[in-house]
Amino acid sequence: MSTLTLEPGTTPLGVVRMKRDRLEILHALITAPTFDPLLASDVISVPGDHAVFGWACAVEDCERGRNTTQELCSQHGRDWKRWRDEGGAYIEFLRTARPLTSAMWRRPPACLICPDIPAITKTGVCHYHADRWRGHRLVQTRAGREADFDRWLLTQRPRPGLGKCRVVACGDDAGHPEGMCSTHRRQYIREGRPGQLHVGRHQVTFADERAFHDWCARTAPARRMNGQLSLLGLRPLARAEIKWSLFHHAHGGAERAIWPLSWVQHVADECRRQNANSLADLDTAEVRDHQRAVAHTMLRYLRYVYFTRQDTKEAGYIDGVHYGVDMTDGSAYFDLSDVSQRWLRDLLWHWVDARLTDDPPRSKSPFRAPRRGCTELSAFLEVHAPNGGHDSVLLTKDHMVDFIVDQRHRAQHGLPALGTFAHRNGTEPAIVTDRTAAQTLNGVRRVLRDSMDAGRTELIGLHRTFVVAVPTGKEAARKARRPFDDDVARALAAEANLAALAQLDVEDRGLQDIWEALVFTGRRCSEVLKLRLDCISRLNKVPMFWHDQTKVGNFDAAIRIPERLYQRIEARQAKTIDRFVRRHGRQPTAEERPLLALFPSKHSNRKGLKSVSYTWFHVRFRTWIDGLDIGNCVPHQARHTLATNLLRAGANLTHVKRYLGQISERMAEHYVHLSNTDPKLESALQSVWVAGPGAAEPGLALSDGQPMTREQAEALAIDLTRRSTPAEGGFCTFQPVVNGNACPWNMDCHNCDKFVLSGADLIYWHRKREHWRTVAEGSPDPATADYLHDLFEPTARAIDGLEKALSAVGLLDEALNLDLRRPQDYFGRIWNSVFRAQELAAYTEGV
Repeated sequence: MSTLTLEPGTTPLGVVRMKRDRLEILHALITAPTFDPLLASDVISVPGDHAVFGWACAVEDCERGRNTTQELCSQHGRDWKRWRDEGGAYIEFLRTARPLTSAMWRRPPACLICPDIPAITKTGVCHYHADRWRGHRLVQTRAGREADFDRWLLTQRPRPGLGKCRVVACGDDAGHPEGMCSTHRRQYIREGRPGQLHVGRHQVTFADERAFHDWCARTAPARRMNGQLSLLGLRPLARAEIKWSLFHHAHGGAERAIWPLSWVQHVADECRRQNANSLADLDTAEVRDHQRAVAHTMLRYLRYVYFTRQDTKEAGYIDGVHYGVDMTDGSAYFDLSDVSQRWLRDLLWHWVDARLTDDPPRSKSPFRAPRRGCTELSAFLEVHAPNGGHDSVLLTKDHMVDFIVDQRHRAQHGLPALGTFAHRNGTEPAIVTDRTAAQTLNGVRRVLRDSMDAGRTELIGLHRTFVVAVPTGKEAARKARRPFDDDVARALAAEANLAALAQLDVEDRGLQDIWEALVFTGRRCSEVLKLRLDCISRLNKVPMFWHDQTKVGNFDAAIRIPERLYQRIEARQAKTIDRFVRRHGRQPTAEERPLLALFPSKHSNRKGLKSVSYTWFHVRFRTWIDGLDIGNCVPHQARHTLATNLLRAGANLTHVKRYLGQISERMAEHYVHLSNTDPKLESALQSVWVAGPGAAEPGLALSDGQPMTREQAEALAIDLTRRSTPAEGGFCTFQPVVNGNACPWNMDCHNCDKFVLSGADLIYWHRKREHWRTVAEGSPDPATADYLHDLFEPTARAIDGLEKALSAVGLLDEALNLDLRRPQDYFGRIWNSVFRAQELAAYTEGV
């Protein structure tokens, strides 16, 4: 038995509002002026083009109702499959498909003779007059005359209405003397006429009247794809809950999934069959998956009405809606009922409450480890602690140590977890690994430590030794993704393989376009999936790609892209706009265009603002990769591949960081798989030499300034090591000094013609120049200032020459971004001054 519940945990009756109060609350909401009158009736009928509950086929002017799983009716659905198999596009199919007439009435019209009785035939007359017309036509045929229907109509008299159909759930008028509509009368005959109803000339008789009324009570309304929902026969609370849920789903403000009313009708029929007082009492064992999802969503909407934020603590869950928080990876709803100990569940609730209040994260990831840790600890204490761990006063350090040992033992031997966590397939128990054990301990430690700092553990009598015994779990570092090797890259770029990828995109949502954008731009998957419609432009005839780097807070960033990708995105824009026109019947406005998703999702996307999900892309990408038989590949490796190719093409870490949108060069190193230093950048900068301030021509470039290969840079760096020695702010090239002899000029490097500056010393000389300017500006008279400026003028010329040489080879920006090679270069000679400790001590004693 599977029962829906409003309260995940055990809830005292005094805390949660009683059912009578719930009905009063819902009645007040439904009768409010803001409630949609379309949804206030017990028999709800919506138009075919309704944004959420629409039922009409997507083919223009088609009168038939759509299937529940697609936007087309059954016939057009079959036609579309044939069209797709022949290589046709979905948009083109919608243009060329012919509309179909309905095979049945959406609602039977009134009889041409009896205005209070529905017609049952295409002739437009009721059951009684249809029999009379058949008899009249038979008489005329036997007499050799042709029956005139219009003349016959003038001779007929109307009959009084027969009331509503006897079936409780049916909202149609009765069309037969037995008191049933034509649909339910045929069903009644088909099911063997329960109760044996018989209508005589003057009375109605039953063989078993109770059996007949039972059949009328349990029979579902007529199944028509006409957007009609009957809530007749439901208990008052269940009926009000469904009405409010429909209104909230349609007018809640956010994009909602399209609910076929046939699914909602199935939920209502189950409530009627089970005589459920509320949706919370509904047994979903016989409810289909889609209908069960609708029922669960309705209960989630009702929680917003029935529970306040503090009520959720008693109910054993917490919902981000009460905090105005929405997560990028799904609903911010956390069921805490798996934590059986009330004190531990309350500590977890307060921890989540504080995080949602103070610093709500973008996703649910920060909450997974604390919730998992508390669930594992709860399951362990339930078995191994006195009184099942429900009395926090009885817990000691030994109980926590036993829990730690148990987690490590399970990770070492691959045993299943104690809690209710499971693998993604939902059947096999989750196996504890070193990584999950570390996450469990970290989650428990985070909750208990924060609770102790807030004073909550002291209030419940939880001993401090129990809290501080939790160690920090050490998670193993994850290996960086490798770039695609040459064979894999060729397979992923082959035209035949790309065509196979496009075939997986049945509804042409842009699967191949997404993959090619990832390869060409190296963006993160989320940055491509969430692209807006106006994501490309030309600046000075250069194709540009505009996107948001939300992970690093860099919005509306632009990079240059190849012409092929630009044209593919242009074609995708046309398809997206065409899809918008088909749905809304007009072109998007200038205000709507920047908000539309370039790759719109099919579900819960009435306005076209929601992009396809990563799951949608990854499932199809994984299917494609498995079919290519090239091993395990993930889309993010395209980013690593592009970073490595940039480096091979001559870019440095600064270029890679800027192009990929990284927050630091350390992250760029992670993508190009380098060490903590960039030897290529350092060698390139040191290969740019100019004459020092003591030379005849300060600033004269001593290197050719031509681009060089990596091998040339390495060879030159080795040559520099042999022919020079480091000096303050540059290199000394005087060979006797290089060979280890004393300097004949007393190390007056800055006035020596043997001293040269390198590109790595530019920042040092900039600061040197600022220092001289500061000293000159502080001079007591202008003559002294002029003297200092003249004294530094050769050095200034050398600095200008160094900047020109760096600019000629395109390394000026990198030299400006490069920090000092040695901190003592900036802090002065005090770093080279040393004193004996004993002498310092003796000095202080004598003071």
